[in-house]
Amino acid sequence: MTFTRYAIYFAPPQGADWSRFGASWLGWDMETGAEVPHPEIEGLDVAAITATPRKYGLHATMKPPMRLAEGYCQADLEAACTALAATQAPVALDGLQLARLGRFLALRPLGDESALNALAAACVRDLDAFRAPAPEAELARRRANGLSPAQEQNLSAWGYPYVLDQFRFHITLTGKMPKPELPSVEAALQAHLIPLLPAPFVIKDLALMGEDGVGRFHLIHRYALTG
Repeated sequence: MTFTRYAIYFAPPQGADWSRFGASWLGWDMETGAEVPHPEIEGLDVAAITATPRKYGLHATMKPPMRLAEGYCQADLEAACTALAATQAPVALDGLQLARLGRFLALRPLGDESALNALAAACVRDLDAFRAPAPEAELARRRANGLSPAQEQNLSAWGYPYVLDQFRFHITLTGKMPKPELPSVEAALQAHLIPLLPAPFVIKDLALMGEDGVGRFHLIHRYALTG
């Protein structure tokens, strides 16, 4: 398969109960590259709630999607991911919790995030040679949302505003929703997903992802953190 962009994700472990539920919740299994049926939850239109994050799969972004710079191919990026993972140790946190981020819902880590933030920063910095400059239209779209000076600096330097000091690890579960709808969706996720979440929450590998021609992301390879 030919990919238009690449990204580095945390991808939940294959086969875990929470990974399976999350893939079903979103309707896209990036591990198998296939659509999966949504869970039937009374009173919720799960397909509509998850339409925006569906194409990305259940994940947390470590290095945002990028087009490959001229002179590089996928095999070069794969080799760099292997080298990066060999320098990074697994990261352990206390667990995960459901959180509101503006008007969407996500999973956020519990515990000290310093090692996690350092891992994400290494992904951004160490793989940046492979990133082609973002098109001006994409930069303009980012700026239209309103950026702080630090976010503008990140956008100029790294092609994305929410990296390094502006990074917040999160696993997106919904698109933006009207505030009155948030409590019912929170209640459903508290009932169906939260009991499945791991404690402690351990990140053991990084996932190289590829975006296909219709915008859906697929798992290319996992790289065990062995540093």
